[in-house]
Amino acid sequence: MSVEARETEALERAWWFRLPRLLYAPTEVFAELRDDSREAADARQEPLVALAPPYDRFHTDLSAVSMTFETVLGGALVALSNFWLGGALIYLGARGLGATTGYRLARHLAGLATAPFALALFLAVPVRLGLYGVDLFRAEGGDGGAGGDVFVAIDALALLWTVGLVLFGIRTVQRWPWQRAAAALGVVALFAILFGTLAFASTR
Repeated sequence: MSVEARETEALERAWWFRLPRLLYAPTEVFAELRDDSREAADARQEPLVALAPPYDRFHTDLSAVSMTFETVLGGALVALSNFWLGGALIYLGARGLGATTGYRLARHLAGLATAPFALALFLAVPVRLGLYGVDLFRAEGGDGGAGGDVFVAIDALALLWTVGLVLFGIRTVQRWPWQRAAAALGVVALFAILFGTLAFASTR
């Protein structure tokens, strides 16, 4: 193995070890995003993919095997679109407050910020599968009621945690004060509302 390949492997291994620290020391992890060299960016690609939550809901009545396949495939596509769209929103928000960093760094920040959803997937989804089976993946399955509300609350907490990580990430990467980072997050929210409204209107 060449020296360059060993260095790349070492960088990638370091990012795998950093992922758990997103949950209790996010500032340290986001600080590593300041190295936006090609080598550093390539090294964190696979760890970022591992954070993509791979499940979704379907309206059709599928078999367990078909549902599993389409869930993984559909969820992966949703996760990838969120990665690119979320990165675009963060990029626009940061640029709106004067950042000079690029879109790639914004995508990586968006990917790392989804760590709470990956944790919820790892801890909560096996429990939900045990309780509801494949109904979990049906849009009108039997996972409603009080039990379902508990898991909705868990998803909501994961979303709030993710938003908080985006705030931490913007502040850390840009070396901004909290007020400026929060303003950038506000611009991100405005663009998200705008895009969401346009997407909703296009389906009417």
